[in-house]
Amino acid sequence: MNPLLFLARVDRFLLLLVGTVALAAALPARGEGAQIAGAAVFGAVALLFFLYGARLAPTAVAAGLLHWRLQLAVLGSTFVLFPALGLALTAALRGWLDPTLALGVMFICVLPSTVQASIAFTSTAGGNVPAAMCSASVSTLLGMVLTPALTGVLLSADNDGGFGLQAVKNILLQLVLPFALGQAARPFVGAWLLRHKRLTAVVDRGSILLVVYAAFSAGMVVGIWRQIDLGSLLMVFAADLALLGAVLSINVLASRAAGFSREDEITIAFCGTNKSMLGGIPLASILFPGHAVGLIVLPLMLFHQAQLFACAALAQRYARRRTMRWRVEGAVAPL
Repeated sequence: MNPLLFLARVDRFLLLLVGTVALAAALPARGEGAQIAGAAVFGAVALLFFLYGARLAPTAVAAGLLHWRLQLAVLGSTFVLFPALGLALTAALRGWLDPTLALGVMFICVLPSTVQASIAFTSTAGGNVPAAMCSASVSTLLGMVLTPALTGVLLSADNDGGFGLQAVKNILLQLVLPFALGQAARPFVGAWLLRHKRLTAVVDRGSILLVVYAAFSAGMVVGIWRQIDLGSLLMVFAADLALLGAVLSINVLASRAAGFSREDEITIAFCGTNKSMLGGIPLASILFPGHAVGLIVLPLMLFHQAQLFACAALAQRYARRRTMRWRVEGAVAPL
């Protein structure tokens, strides 16, 4: 898939996100409406992870795990390098950035990789697509365990109420159980879901919009958005760009130093750098209950936009280099 086409499609979704935030600002859910929205979010997130389970093929994951060096590199970038850089970055910004926004920047660092974007960019750039499919799938699967665990260890000090039993209960009920049921139902509904990708896309994005509306409504009701000014937004975006640029550069340079092939380097660059907004926003609604969710996911929404533009440009650069190499090799090939 051409990343520019993918980018255009996601940009439409980002416009829907902006519209949802505007709707929450103008007509926030209050009282009984907020309770109904909360119940709807619970069901939507559970359905979202049921579909994840129903679409994930265990055989594809098992086959891709054979390339263990690449998988370790991607997982190390996603769940070790990102958190380490996030801790350093948020420590440097302490006193300059609102603590809840800093928590949001750190939350980006503990999220799994995104599936669609990683595979799309890897394919366009000429990378190892089967390995990318495996990396993204394994990252999503492990993210259900590692993201809450890392949140409890690294972010609990800034999280009101800490990482308690209620969060564990919500993870089991909204993530683990629906995912397991989806895996069990996969032999019966997996092929049907693959034939109706538009329906699953509507559920994916509809769930996210519902979570965003509920989260930003709660923030509007308690007046949390009065804490945000243009300077804070610019600082968050600059932090996102610094994080993205550092991880991309480290992944590319480390891949070359470790002797990975060009195809594997591409896979590590994209799968080890992208972070999942579609998975991250529902996770935030579970791990950070209350009015602060909208503020916490704001850095993730900005990071998502930045990673799309940066990775689209990088994928096109890799693709041009591949085309030039083919032309050179064809020109010098023996007759």
